[in-house]
Amino acid sequence: MATAVALPEHRLLESPNSRAIEIGCWTITSCTNPISNAGQCDALQAAIGGIPLPEMTFGSNSLELEHRESGWKYSFSTEEALRSVRNGELQEGDGAVKVGYADAWLRSRTGALSQIPMPKTVPTKVFDWTYTSLYPGHARLSSSKTIVWNPAERNNPKHTIPMAELTRHDPILFYAEIPLYEDELHDNGAAHLIVRIRVMPTCIFILQRFTLRVDGVLFRAYDTRIYHSFSSSPPLVVRETSGWEAPYERVKVRLPTRDDLTPLTDPMWISKILSEIPNEISQEIGAGTKWKGLRTSTEVATLL
Repeated sequence: MATAVALPEHRLLESPNSRAIEIGCWTITSCTNPISNAGQCDALQAAIGGIPLPEMTFGSNSLELEHRESGWKYSFSTEEALRSVRNGELQEGDGAVKVGYADAWLRSRTGALSQIPMPKTVPTKVFDWTYTSLYPGHARLSSSKTIVWNPAERNNPKHTIPMAELTRHDPILFYAEIPLYEDELHDNGAAHLIVRIRVMPTCIFILQRFTLRVDGVLFRAYDTRIYHSFSSSPPLVVRETSGWEAPYERVKVRLPTRDDLTPLTDPMWISKILSEIPNEISQEIGAGTKWKGLRTSTEVATLL
């Protein structure tokens, strides 16, 4: 028999473009707005250094956390996420991706028996066209003090995210799903970045997920998880970041039905499959791009 969970005092607030919860020492605000208009896109593009924006950019969307007792403020926002997309030539570790048909396209134009060497392909736009982001959220500049993230202690259970607690059917006091950006990559795949938050009687849990599909080439995912237990004393925040990557066919063979490709467009299914592939492939070898995001790292911050 499930044990009843006592509901803590809390207050829900709502405006046309935002929702918030006040619970204990926390104020959490989610802002969900329509796709940015032309003027907003122009301003955002200038602010992030001029790279072309994703096709669907939600520039006014954000999730903001404030721990009033310590003054710590932490946010997830579209602008800061796009600032972390590589602007300029990709370097070692950036995980450069070339569209799968590029060389075949060149061969079709030089001829099978041509003695002319194929030209080297170079990106026409000097930025990461896949919009890959390792953004884990950011401390807001208005914070009254800096909180330091330290590596988690491997054998300390308080320095982990308790999945058993998160999978219980506890009441959800506050939930938000906040898209930051999405792009179809010129019909070569898709890139998505979205943030979800749940506030339950015992804890706060946030998942930000970047998912990339480049057709015929690879799948990639990067998750940031934030967890806080209301019972932790002093207040402790756990942040886990995880990156996975695998060749396209390695994921495609996992389809439940061979002829139904629909799951390949589902970020949740993609991330699930990538996490099930052995780590020596998905978090070490990946798809051969040498992407620096292939890892799992856990950090903790004490709010004093």
